[in-house]
Amino acid sequence: MFEGVLVKMKTELTNPIQYYLDLESDLILMNQLLGKSIMIKKIGSQCLNCRQDIVLFRQGFCKKCFFEIPSAGDWIMKPELSQAHLDIEDRDLAYEKKIQLQPHVVYLAVSGGLKVGVTRSSQIPTRWIDQGADMAIPIVETPNRYLAGITEVALKEHYNDKTNWRLMLQSCESKFDLRAEKEHCLEWIPKDVKPYILHDVDEPTLLNFPILKYPVKVSSLNLDDVISYQGVLTGIKGQYLIFEDQTVFNVRSNEGLMVKILIS
Repeated sequence: MFEGVLVKMKTELTNPIQYYLDLESDLILMNQLLGKSIMIKKIGSQCLNCRQDIVLFRQGFCKKCFFEIPSAGDWIMKPELSQAHLDIEDRDLAYEKKIQLQPHVVYLAVSGGLKVGVTRSSQIPTRWIDQGADMAIPIVETPNRYLAGITEVALKEHYNDKTNWRLMLQSCESKFDLRAEKEHCLEWIPKDVKPYILHDVDEPTLLNFPILKYPVKVSSLNLDDVISYQGVLTGIKGQYLIFEDQTVFNVRSNEGLMVKILIS
């Protein structure tokens, strides 16, 4: 039996992708659990920042931390709000400069459909794996988060920026030609960002997830409603565990929950 606080699974780009669940005292290679019965039981919660046993608000943080810590600022979800390049502080300028003033990539990905996204260059391919992208291709690499953000805003006029998680989990089939889509979207890139277009990157990265069987109709597991669940693991994609009975469990959205895990 394992016990600990849930955080998003660590990943390794192999064929297929390797997943690791880090419970601090134990590191579980989840790929080895495919075909086995797993019991997950909620036993409490712990804010990922202050570590208090307290009611979680969003993203694994309690309400106080969510509205105070720099890593939960609005610019995280909306890169176009970044202002560190102007020496303007949101919550902690030193932290914001560290994160915002580094190379960022705007990309197209196939993840339950065609979408546009932004991530730090250092987070590739982790970001693509976490989104369950079957393939992805970089479009531009900017020197800061703000420029990547305004590029995403421009491309959102033509592409979705959200992952359809149900479709993402149900299939890996794709009819999209990312190379053609990239060439097509370049006309919408803001003028200030055009010098950062990645013209020499024209092959998409393909990702293969460890899945024995894709679900036909998914049912999301919420440990606030169902304290304990047991099922046979048949796949992992994005940050989701997929079970034989069509139940899926998003580890990322349950960060901060304290759980017991029994494998049989």
